[in-house]
Amino acid sequence: MLKTIQPIFLLLMMLRFGFAQDKNTTTMKIKAYQQEVQFLQLNNEIEIAFTDEGKGEVLLFIHGLASYLPAWNKNINELKSQYRCIAIDLPGFGKSSKPNAPISMEFYAEIIKDFCQKMKLNQVTLVGHSMGAQISLTAALKYPKLIKQMILFAPAGLETFNKGQKQWFRDVMSADAVRLTTAEQIRVNYYFNFYRMPRDAGFMVQDRLNIRSCSDFSNFCHHVVQGVNAMVNQPVFEFLPNINQRTLVVFGAQDNLIPNRFLHGGKAETVGKKGVAQMKNASLKLISRAGHFVMFERANESNSLIKEFMEK
Repeated sequence: MLKTIQPIFLLLMMLRFGFAQDKNTTTMKIKAYQQEVQFLQLNNEIEIAFTDEGKGEVLLFIHGLASYLPAWNKNINELKSQYRCIAIDLPGFGKSSKPNAPISMEFYAEIIKDFCQKMKLNQVTLVGHSMGAQISLTAALKYPKLIKQMILFAPAGLETFNKGQKQWFRDVMSADAVRLTTAEQIRVNYYFNFYRMPRDAGFMVQDRLNIRSCSDFSNFCHHVVQGVNAMVNQPVFEFLPNINQRTLVVFGAQDNLIPNRFLHGGKAETVGKKGVAQMKNASLKLISRAGHFVMFERANESNSLIKEFMEK
């Protein structure tokens, strides 16, 4: 009898712990988290990785496309002495679940709503970067009672695209293209996000290189492509007049990504002014010598703007 029980017991143990011991997932490979990472299971069975530091009024940080919550390290480390700083990894990125599911701006906005409800958060200040800023705008439109105000760094969604330009994005973006991006091109892509890439941003490049060999890397690639399509297919510009929340828009004056230089050219300031003019209670700030990752590249200036906005 004992001989029969032992193999069955071992099989059950392997089934129970086999996946938990997989050290080749992005969750295991990514090393840049400075705060304790917690996990929250949402109603749709997606698991969200997040950090929760400090006390006071809630700042909920939402990262951009293909990024993760450590992109806010410099901001959280400074602001957690005055505010409760919660940062999440969006589904598909960082240490959160990477479901092979259709993605949209409304999907992400619902994630924000479900997360806040589970955490018993209300009247939060959303701090979004790039795609995370467009998600913030979408959440403010869909769940206005939940969102008190917004601080948007280099927000996607203020630049508009015609039908042909939207098709261009679909043509140039594919999961295979993301998967086959070389190490050198990955480095170039990151440098392009900054005016002058600081040395302490190197962890972003290293983590991006590390996850290429991970067992769930294909799901990451899926979410990158789906994220681009979601931003393009669900624009928010025409709905900006319906946003009543007080909003601060911050651009790096030398942003290389917004506006899209291949389709539009021009300056981020122009995009920012056009977007802010559509909203009832919004203001624009420009930070010189800063690129798309303005909140990291010019963290001191960005943190000062956040504090100034919160104190009003």
